[in-house]
Amino acid sequence: MTRTELLVLDLAGTTVQDDGVVERAFALAHERTGIARGMPWPQALAHVRATMGQSKLDVFTHLGGGDVAAAARAATAFEDAYAELVAADGVQEVSGATQFLRDVAGRGIRVVLTTGFAPATRDVLVDALGWRDLVDGALSPADVGRGRPAPDLVLAAALRTQVSAISAVAAAGDTVSDVRSGLNAGAGLVVGVLTGAHDRPALEEAGAHLVLPDVTALLGHL
Repeated sequence: MTRTELLVLDLAGTTVQDDGVVERAFALAHERTGIARGMPWPQALAHVRATMGQSKLDVFTHLGGGDVAAAARAATAFEDAYAELVAADGVQEVSGATQFLRDVAGRGIRVVLTTGFAPATRDVLVDALGWRDLVDGALSPADVGRGRPAPDLVLAAALRTQVSAISAVAAAGDTVSDVRSGLNAGAGLVVGVLTGAHDRPALEEAGAHLVLPDVTALLGHL
C-alpha cells in the first residue's frame, strides 16, 4: 500500500460545519439576482443540492440558462450572502477537525484544502478557524481552471506539494462531486464523509473507497 503523502480535504460540510448556510446563501443570491427565474425555486434548489461541491459559477450558469454574465453576478451575490451569514452566525469546524489537522501534520502528511467557493470566501473561512499555519495550501476553481467533478483541484494540490505519485494522495469530501473529483484525478484513496450534503448511498454509488462518519475517522486509514 502506497504511503499517504498528501491529504486533499473539502471545506464546507467536511471540515467546516455547514448547517444549511450554503443553501441559504444560494437562496439569497436568487432573491437578489433572480438567476433561476426560468424554473421554480424547488427545482433550482434540487439542482443546488445535487451539485454541492461544484464551482458556484458553474452551478449558477446552469440555473441561469447559460447566461455567463448573469451567473457571474449571482456568484458574487452568493459569496456576499455567505459572508453575511458567516459574520452573523460565526463559523465552526466539524468537531475535532483542528486536532485532526494537527495529527495529520504530525505524521508528515501534507494537507491542502479545496472548495467550490471563490478565493476570498475560502480565505475568510480558513483564517477565521486559524488554519492558515496548519495546512500547506487552499485552492478554489479560480486557482486551477475547473471545479469539481473535474480532477483539477486534486491534481493541482498534488503538483504544488510535489508528491511522488498520485497514488500517494488521499482525498475526502461530503459530496458526490468531491468523490468523483478524487477518482477522476486517480487518487489512491477517495473518502466520503457523512457530515455534509450527501448520504452514504449517494457517496457509495459515486465510487468512494470508504464512507466514514466524519473526517476525524480518516486518521486510521492514512
